Amino acid sequence: MAKLTKFVQHDTLTKIGVALVSGLLTAIALNFFLTPAQVFQAGATGLAQLISIFLHRLGLSSGDLTGWFNLLINMPIAYLGWRKLGRSFTLFSILNILIISGFTIVLPVQSLTNDPLMNSIFGGVLTGAAVGIALRYGFSTGGFDILSMYLSKTTRKSVGWLMFGINLIIVLIAGFGLQWESALYTIISIYCMTRVVDMIHTSNQKITAMIVTEHPDAVVAAVSARLIRGITVIPSRGGFLHRPNTTLMIVITRYELYDLTQATLGADHQAFIDILNTVDVVGEFLTSDEQDAKRRAPVQAPQSRV
Repeated sequence: MAKLTKFVQHDTLTKIGVALVSGLLTAIALNFFLTPAQVFQAGATGLAQLISIFLHRLGLSSGDLTGWFNLLINMPIAYLGWRKLGRSFTLFSILNILIISGFTIVLPVQSLTNDPLMNSIFGGVLTGAAVGIALRYGFSTGGFDILSMYLSKTTRKSVGWLMFGINLIIVLIAGFGLQWESALYTIISIYCMTRVVDMIHTSNQKITAMIVTEHPDAVVAAVSARLIRGITVIPSRGGFLHRPNTTLMIVITRYELYDLTQATLGADHQAFIDILNTVDVVGEFLTSDEQDAKRRAPVQAPQSRV
């Protein structure tokens, strides 16, 4: 998997690869840890697990139908993502959903340990890693992740904790419908998942990028095509070769680091990028929705003066 600070020639292929890894991790967490221990995954997949178990107990099914129900539940949620979070986000999320459902259907349900606590922890960590890397590359694993992303953009709250709050419904259904022991272990699993998600997906963390380049106009144009962020242009000079260059300063979210790196190195593959942690910012700092609104706004022609 490509690093966020390394230029990737084929961005779409990278995202497809990330979707495959994310889908496989989710299916492994589900079939090897959570389902055998009757510990439920967060979001739509957890709801699909519950429906599958209830149908099996009622004698209406003979096998695990989690993968199929996961597809069914995700359809209306994917429509929300299409309307509110963008087409690219939704298309790759749908691809990830299909991969997760496919791996879940193909892989056998097999227990690797009989300890429910170990199943909860490992299942939660693997799920969190799958969700985190997907969100970091600009899409999701579907289900309640999309709801959490939408709420995060509107409330600016942590995605992980929004997931935890939304997924309490899974815990309550598991507790009242099955047994409270399963519900309590589900809380542990969801907590582990949310902590890992917040470690990987860091859209609320701001960083400052210092870009040293000899082609400032090309870099500014490339970055501005992907991100609507203020860029400060500082004339500078190399201390070793004493050649003039330009230092660009831009404050972004860590979630935008991948786009910034691709744009910068695509315009100048010899550019030097220094990433600094930013405690806080004062002034206008656009959310991704506000950036999208500015992109959609019609460009007004300057008025001539008589």
